[in-house]
Amino acid sequence: MKSVPSNAEIARLLSNMAVFYEMEGVQFKPRAYERAAEAVETLDETVADVFARGGRKALDGIPGVGPGIAAHLEEILTTGTFEEYKRMRKRVPVAVEELNPVEGIGPKMIKVLYQQLRIKNLKDLEAAARAGKIKKIPHFGAKSEERILKGIEFLKKSKGRFLLGNIQPTVRDMEERLRKIPGVGQVTTAGSYRRWQETVGDIDILVTAKDPKRVMDAFVKFPEVEHVFGRGPTKVNVRLRQGIDADIRVLKPNEYGSALQYFTGDKMHNIETRKIAIKKGYKLSEYGLFSGKKLIAGKTEEEVYKKLGLDWIPPELRTASGEIEAARSDQLPNLVEYGSIRGDCQVQTSWTDGSHSIEDMAKAAMSHGLEYMVVTDHTRALAMTGGLDEKKLAQQGKEINALNKKLGKRFRILKGAEINILKDGTLDISDGMLKKLDAVAVSVHSHFGMSEAEMTGRIIRAIKNPLVNILFHPTGRLIGKREPYQVDILKVLRAAKEYGVAMEVNAFPERLDLRDAHIRDAVKLGVKLVVDSDAHAPHHFQYLDLGVAQVRRGWGSKSDVLNTKAVDDFLKSLKGLKR
Repeated sequence: MKSVPSNAEIARLLSNMAVFYEMEGVQFKPRAYERAAEAVETLDETVADVFARGGRKALDGIPGVGPGIAAHLEEILTTGTFEEYKRMRKRVPVAVEELNPVEGIGPKMIKVLYQQLRIKNLKDLEAAARAGKIKKIPHFGAKSEERILKGIEFLKKSKGRFLLGNIQPTVRDMEERLRKIPGVGQVTTAGSYRRWQETVGDIDILVTAKDPKRVMDAFVKFPEVEHVFGRGPTKVNVRLRQGIDADIRVLKPNEYGSALQYFTGDKMHNIETRKIAIKKGYKLSEYGLFSGKKLIAGKTEEEVYKKLGLDWIPPELRTASGEIEAARSDQLPNLVEYGSIRGDCQVQTSWTDGSHSIEDMAKAAMSHGLEYMVVTDHTRALAMTGGLDEKKLAQQGKEINALNKKLGKRFRILKGAEINILKDGTLDISDGMLKKLDAVAVSVHSHFGMSEAEMTGRIIRAIKNPLVNILFHPTGRLIGKREPYQVDILKVLRAAKEYGVAMEVNAFPERLDLRDAHIRDAVKLGVKLVVDSDAHAPHHFQYLDLGVAQVRRGWGSKSDVLNTKAVDDFLKSLKGLKR
């Protein structure tokens, strides 16, 4: 019997379809399929469950999914694919999921490479590039070939890691089902997942239960499980259909805390804690903290750390980066808490490349517990998004005024924009228009190949503008897809402090920009932060806690993050940076 495709597999088909349509130069459809793929990947339930509950009509109700794509989803659930996809794949039989992630490769280029060199997959691409064949294609050249080889090497380094934001829905769903098994007590996923690292290599689930066999019998039958590698009395190792490996360990209650401590910290953190144990005459392992053969701690993490002479250390800090010294001297930071963001400062709408209206996005933000949002649609230099000029920004401002009257005190929509930093560091919107916005954010969207000195100077010139409040995605990276552009981030941070500009922590799963080390530098320098979802669709607001996790891993507290404040205090603090 054929297994039902997972949400990840369905999303992959839809994403591939978007690439195929872009290869063909079809307008509008690529973005529609991209939106549908994003919606499916972040659903709280499986597409199969949605269909079982309400048929095609329920599929049509998924955000970003219209009647046409709903029909495709129904076909995928029954056959594993859909006819339109098979036709496109037959026309251009390439592995777009392998080629499209390579930096320097776009859909149109994939088509040319297939037509000119019959390149179908990543192996073909690398062989052709190393043989010098790509630079011979008209309009490509040696630089294109070199960029492609660099992109391939970057992908190789990232292989085997999965974005935390993409893995979380699967893990949370499995944890919830495990908790419902009779006799199960505690359930926690440890490792890099619990540290909220940007990417996850594998999944380690720890469970306490009276009957380990019952837990493992249930787990191996979970729909996410594709293959069982091995099974013992209290442990099973599987491969999930998303391609990631997962272990489940069933523990005794008195060893749960020590196992959680052991499997949460990174390698260096665990080495340091074991050294402390040895100096005290103890032995620390996943089974407990022992004095000789006597178990002296193990039920909770707190008691393990206490016996080692340390305060309990938040999982996000367990990377041997000073947290042990801080825990020994009661100097650990009071980290910003999950769920503390009160307003989202980067929200795109259907005025440019967002999928929904301003009102729809406001309602979605409210449903996620937010009190305000800043509308930050792109501006004119980013023509591919239909970027706004001064006239359109003024029109949008009138719509926002009307919506604020309609919403009353329930929610506040602020006027903003994501202003393009041009190559010379100037902005693509006039100062006269910027003065009319509640918050002015700037970002780099072009000329990523500039030298470090050029890019740093470009950004600093932009944030010197006395009307600029926030620098969006400061290093431009896309995790596993694109390296950061060359920039001296410390110089930018010092300039942000000098000119009163807040730095964004972009919470979108593939951005998470600033990274944790840079956040720690910002905190030390007294540079203020804002955590944003970079929402382009209603379900993207759920990503905000990924940004909070970045701040926590950068040792940031609530006082470091401006949008933990109520709207009037936020605006006052944002403008106050200039003074």
